[in-house]
Amino acid sequence: MSQQAITEQPVIELKGIFVHIDGREILKNVDFTLYDREIVTLIGPNGAGKSTLIKVLLGIIKPKSGTIHSSNELKFAYVPQKFNPSYSLPLRVKDLLNLEACPAEVKAQIIQDTGIAKLENSKVQQLSGGERQRVLLARALLRQPNVLVLDEPMQGLDIQSEAELYDYVRSLPEKYNCSILIVSHDLQWVMQGTQRVICLNKHICCSGLPENIQQEPAYQEIFGTNRVFYQHHHNHCGHGDTATPCQHDSRPHIHPEPEV
Repeated sequence: MSQQAITEQPVIELKGIFVHIDGREILKNVDFTLYDREIVTLIGPNGAGKSTLIKVLLGIIKPKSGTIHSSNELKFAYVPQKFNPSYSLPLRVKDLLNLEACPAEVKAQIIQDTGIAKLENSKVQQLSGGERQRVLLARALLRQPNVLVLDEPMQGLDIQSEAELYDYVRSLPEKYNCSILIVSHDLQWVMQGTQRVICLNKHICCSGLPENIQQEPAYQEIFGTNRVFYQHHHNHCGHGDTATPCQHDSRPHIHPEPEV
């Protein structure tokens, strides 16, 4: 997706955001705009305020000062980095999905695309890390959000699954008419499908196209000059044979993890 694909209509806009928690300055004079059907990746060191910025966007934290403007009544969906319900809670995947009301045909499509059909009767606590991430993504999409926030979505996934998930995420803005904000520590896949990268370290140090951001002095000061973004040229599906192209379905989708 090119930068030209981004429309000029802001979905949500933050201006001059300051956040203080327990007397500490967490965010300082942050300006941030997310556009309609845009995919943005938020990067930064530990303690940079990434989680705080997300909570401001979601309305969980009220900033000390600054303004927040949105284009309409936004619906957010959030996929957390970790989700570990108690083993004493008898929660199956289908129970988790049923917590979100959604048209049956949309739900069926999301379940198919995320590759979780065989998991519906499984207990959430017994899922692998990759399975759990796909279930959480499916549940988030059932909300039919305007803005989808993904916090470290590649946790627990192998390289093949990462590529499939990124292909799918890249298709979501057009497919579901939503904007996507991805929070990441993993610079290896920041390039994958991202239209814009924002580097945060309590304030926005730099932002821009993925291929340009690593030339920014502020980026190099934080991450160094030897980190090269990984770009995956993915033209196969990997049903056990990574050299065999996938012919059965041209839509971005995720294959279930192999049974072991």
